[in-house]
Amino acid sequence: MSAFFTLIRRDLRLAWRNNGALVTSLGFYLIVIAILPLGLGPDLNLLARLAPGLLWVALLLSALLTLDRLFHNDFEDGSLELIVLGPLPLELVCFAKSLSHWISSSLPLALLAPGLGLLLNLDANAYWVLTLTTFVGTPAISFIGAIGAALTIGLRQGGPLLALIVLPLYVPVLVFGVSAINAVIVGPNSFWASFSILCAITLASMVLAPLAAAAGLRLNVQ
Repeated sequence: MSAFFTLIRRDLRLAWRNNGALVTSLGFYLIVIAILPLGLGPDLNLLARLAPGLLWVALLLSALLTLDRLFHNDFEDGSLELIVLGPLPLELVCFAKSLSHWISSSLPLALLAPGLGLLLNLDANAYWVLTLTTFVGTPAISFIGAIGAALTIGLRQGGPLLALIVLPLYVPVLVFGVSAINAVIVGPNSFWASFSILCAITLASMVLAPLAAAAGLRLNVQ
């Protein structure tokens, strides 16, 4: 398992040194949420009703900005071939890189979400559940995104295709993340029902997505 943790440390160091993608992602999230009240008008009640969905949609779009660097940089400099030929199974390679992406990119977006809720007049009772759902749901964003990143690796204009691949797969995360928040704000649905399904989606993505991503890498690397 030392190779597994070494790969995670390597990716985190690279993400820390080249943090331009993270700054762009966080800046995009902030700008989108900041301009939405200007487009929706001064109705605070409307903003409060739409806030959970807007925060989640903007988070998903912001996460897309960093997904292409999951494998692309390693593919360009040739290090991906060395990783594939190394002692670590390709499925564990995809798991490690997805986990590194979550820590370095998706988790900061989740931590920023409650602060941006202030701009949308989010209900005071919803901040804790927004924090909880984004913390639990964002791993699925990184792991599912690894599938699209693996399938589009090496393409010059892979960004739009990556978005077309992963955005439909993000719909269950979006639906149950928002419904869990709305259950606390307005009811009558149970918070725990939606939250449990969101947890199940994340766990399933952590198990299945590395298998699919590894298959995509084998097609493109070989």
